[in-house]
Amino acid sequence: MSARTGYAQIAAHYREKIRTGALRPGDRMPTVREVMAEHGVSMATAARAYKELKISGLTSASSGAGTIVAPHSSSGIPARVEMHAESGRALAGDEISDILEVTTIGAPEAVASRLEVEPGTPVTARRRLVSRGGAPVHLSTSYYPQYVVEAVPELTRPSSTGGSRELAASRLNSAQSQVLEEVTSRPAEGDEAELLGLSAPRSTVTSVTRTVWLRDGRVVEVATKIVRGASVLRWSSAL
Repeated sequence: MSARTGYAQIAAHYREKIRTGALRPGDRMPTVREVMAEHGVSMATAARAYKELKISGLTSASSGAGTIVAPHSSSGIPARVEMHAESGRALAGDEISDILEVTTIGAPEAVASRLEVEPGTPVTARRRLVSRGGAPVHLSTSYYPQYVVEAVPELTRPSSTGGSRELAASRLNSAQSQVLEEVTSRPAEGDEAELLGLSAPRSTVTSVTRTVWLRDGRVVEVATKIVRGASVLRWSSAL
């Protein structure tokens, strides 16, 4: 990288190392001064890059070790796959998924970059509200590239598949292998507060953007899940 490298490029460089496993949970990250020397940037640029990684939940501070790659926080993929195999559902027995809308849209830039397609590429978006015991649990929108929809045409219908990712993985003959979760807290937007039963239109919600890869390296789903309240930032992967 050149002396004009920006913080976003440096953050992307280490994000890719973490995603591919070149840097594993618990590994020590280079110090800010080492980043400065390696990439030829100022302390402010290096520090901002590290701030981006921390905000994304990819790194955390460790006493005596400086900055480390954040540990795995969940085993969501294995649990979902096992549940789907046993019951044909990826949700808990008392949860209900109500499909609110299914549309074909041009992929927004943030979704396109995660699906590894050009912005504006047609993708299928499925918006759903998941409830438990009659109370809303979370609101989510899942985005699927064309090859997933071709394998699972049910995704174009306004009805629950029981486990969209699991069904797609089965049809594409490649198991789910890795998930990246990017978590932020923000005020509710649009109809989110109403659908989630929040008392104030601008109540705080947590947005979890999840990218799921198959074992063959393809992205099977990008989804944004909105839940009540604030949450601790975290990153999780299941292999």
